[in-house]
Amino acid sequence: MPPATEEEEKMAEEKDPTSVPLSQADNAAIEDPEDPAKSPPSSPNSSTRKACCFVLQSWVSKKFMTGCVVLFPVAVTFFITWWFIQFVDGFFSPLYSRLGFDIFGLGFVTSLVFVFLVGVFVSSWMGATVIWVGEWFIKRMPFVRHIYSASKQISAAISPDQNTTAFKEVAIIRHPRVGEYAFGFITSTVTLQKDNEDEELCSVFVPTNHLYIGDIFLVNSKEIIRPNLSIREGIEIIVSGGMTMPQSISPVERAGRVNDRIPMNRIG
Repeated sequence: MPPATEEEEKMAEEKDPTSVPLSQADNAAIEDPEDPAKSPPSSPNSSTRKACCFVLQSWVSKKFMTGCVVLFPVAVTFFITWWFIQFVDGFFSPLYSRLGFDIFGLGFVTSLVFVFLVGVFVSSWMGATVIWVGEWFIKRMPFVRHIYSASKQISAAISPDQNTTAFKEVAIIRHPRVGEYAFGFITSTVTLQKDNEDEELCSVFVPTNHLYIGDIFLVNSKEIIRPNLSIREGIEIIVSGGMTMPQSISPVERAGRVNDRIPMNRIG
């Protein structure tokens, strides 16, 4: 058969426009980066290096977070303690500076001694009289009396002297619905007089905003759970948002608490 002429080759290309020269097809197959079957395989050293980097990054992140968790309470404690020392030291430091004594901490020690002497003075009958007169004036001030009353209730709750205004016991009541419980403090006990029988109710203060704002509930004394927690432990649980909650709480039997009876009022 005679070889094809140039005109016949041009006619064949016009009839088949999708045909690509063999050399161009080979180059396209080699240069296709999206075909995983034709892409060059990754080396074992590259995979090992990526795994080592991932493990190292995870270890560094974990240890860094562990350090933050350990140092955060230390930093907060140091900051608050340092601020408190500077704050208390500032009461008497100007006095010592005028006298020519510029010693840091001397005002703080003086403040502690001053607080101790105030406690000794208030414990006497003369100091109690002075405090009573001061409270008489404060309770007649429109705005100041509310702040003073709230502050006094909180200080009375943690006072070592057990008086009639302090929190009596830590209580757990069913609130706000069945299956849920709330921490509170028993402040007093009243007797609700009914036609059939009297009902003993306990006034339970449930804090809603840390410790100085809350709600008062009258709960039947038989429905109150009295845990084995002191007043200070209950205050720490509420102020910390429950972070100091013990892992287990057991109720205290009422039979062993006869000597701790609360004075009862009557509602008729």
